[in-house]
Formats: sequence, structure tokens, C-alpha cells
Amino acid sequence: MGKLVIATQEKIDDLISKRAGETKFGERIQLANVQNWEESIRDSNAKYVLVGIPEDIGVRANLGVGGAHTGWEAALKAILNVQNTNELNGENVLLLGWFDFANWLSAAERMDVAKLRVIVENIDELVYPVIQKIVAAGKIPIAIGGGHNNAYALLKGSSLALGQSVNAINLDAHSDYRVQEGRHSGNGFRYAKAEGYLEKYAMVGLHQNYNSEAVLGEIKQSPDLHYSFYEDIFLREQQTYTEALIEGFEFVKGKPAGIELDLDCIENVLSSAITPCGISTLQARQYIFRSKNYNPVYLHIPEGATLLRDGRSVSSTGKLIAYLVTDFIRL
Repeated sequence: MGKLVIATQEKIDDLISKRAGETKFGERIQLANVQNWEESIRDSNAKYVLVGIPEDIGVRANLGVGGAHTGWEAALKAILNVQNTNELNGENVLLLGWFDFANWLSAAERMDVAKLRVIVENIDELVYPVIQKIVAAGKIPIAIGGGHNNAYALLKGSSLALGQSVNAINLDAHSDYRVQEGRHSGNGFRYAKAEGYLEKYAMVGLHQNYNSEAVLGEIKQSPDLHYSFYEDIFLREQQTYTEALIEGFEFVKGKPAGIELDLDCIENVLSSAITPCGISTLQARQYIFRSKNYNPVYLHIPEGATLLRDGRSVSSTGKLIAYLVTDFIRL
């Protein structure tokens, strides 16, 4: 079984590198009461609620390379250690905690794909009620870590909290709109759309090599779906990157929108589908910075890893996530 672990001062103190004459973000970040975290969120004056979803079961259920569970702790440490300033004040963020999936991760080592997809359904059921409570309290969840399967829980929780379907925009090499063949990291948006939680969905920068003709055909026929190709932006130069972003954001601006950034679209960032040819880290930051103007209902940064199950490792993923998160919350 999985569970939500509420962050405490004792748990985060070891992650903060304190320095005389400086104040780190983690020294000002708000924490919830372990006994009544829901009330803490409602009573807090923080605008954002940070939560970790460290799992890679959804990735493996999509036949990918595991390791997405390793991104959260590195990201948390990096976030806690940025400088606290008037424009980037930790008091504007409540660190709720993170999900503990240790038992499921252990059990998943011995499971086939069909069983992994059942576990993903269980993760959905654990995550979405937490997101629902955060959004119902008038806060904006920032979810980090895990596979892109968790977009479904974020959309479901947000939709139920608001009593209406929501929109989403996704900067990604993949549509993650594969068929409903069992839950995994490649079909969260499909399930959310089918179940009425997602209305309009914009995909920015899809890679032509990694999106099937069948899925693209469906996207082209639906007035609720919009996409742009990486190749049309950067190879054919049919539109600029800025134009593609504006087009995507304008498509979803009629309702609260989930802001999705799959780290596997950024060049050489460690993930299950790491790409040697993608957008730059600066372009990813520009996307996040622009998103603040379009009524975000949540921010989701999935798929990043510091260590993949095949042994590949990178130490900079957590710091990159910290840049993206702070771009989103900076005044």
C-alpha cells in the first residue's frame, strides 16, 4: 500500500544547507500539521502546495525504463536551498510532503505489465483525493516526480474540486494519448478526457518520430485537441517557438488549465525517454514562466530522474526542476 507522508521540520532540516547571513527558501517554507494537514492547507496563506509523487511504476507499465521515482528527493533538496528573497519567498509555498510507494515499488519488481497497470490504478486512487483537497482549498498544487501517468490524478482531482472539467497544456515529445489499454504513463490524458475531467488539451512540440499515425489522426479530428510539431517549429520553421507557445496557451485559456512539462522533451535531461534532440532548458523555463498568465490550476513536472534502472545517472536533474518550480512561483 502507498501512503502520504507529511513533511515535518525534522525531516527537511537535514536537506537545508544553512549559511550565516543568508536565508534559504527551506527556512521559510510552510509546513502542514501532521495530525490535520487538510485544515493546515485551508488556513495557510500560501498560494502553492508542493507535493512529491516518487514512483516509476507508470513508466514501467508503459514499457519504459524505470527511475522516475528518483527525481523528487533531488528536486526537493534543490528547492529548499535556493535563496529566499522578497520575490521568491518560501512563505508563499506550503510543503505538504510526498507519497511513500515503497511497498508497491518493491512488489512491482516481480510483476508483468498487466499487473503493473493495476498498481497504477491504485496510485491514481491515492493521489487524486489529495489533489482534490488542495484545489478545493483554493491552492495551486505543484506535483513533482513519477511518471506522466499522474496527470490523470491531477486532472481528476482538480476537476472534482472545481465541479467542472478543466483544460491542460503539455510541453512534451509525446502526446500521452494512447488507447485505454490499462493505466500507464502514456495514456493519462486519454483516460481523463474519456471520463470527463479534461476538456481541451494542447500539446506543444510533439516529435513526429514518437507519435503514432492513429493517435495523430484522432487529434486532428477533435476540436478539443490541439498540437504543434517540434519539427515544424525548429526544422521547417513554419512558426516560431514563441508562436507555438502562444497558440497552445490561447487554446486552453477559457478554463483553469493544468500546466504539464514532461522533462523528456528537454535535450539530454535524464528520463525514461531521454532525448538527444529536444528543447533547451531555457525554452522550458520560458514555457513555465509564460504559463503563470493563463489561470493555472496546477503545475506538474514528471518523468525526471537522477538514476535510471539501467544504471545511467545525472546529478543535475533536481536543480533543473528547482529552476522550473521557482520560475512558476516567483512574483
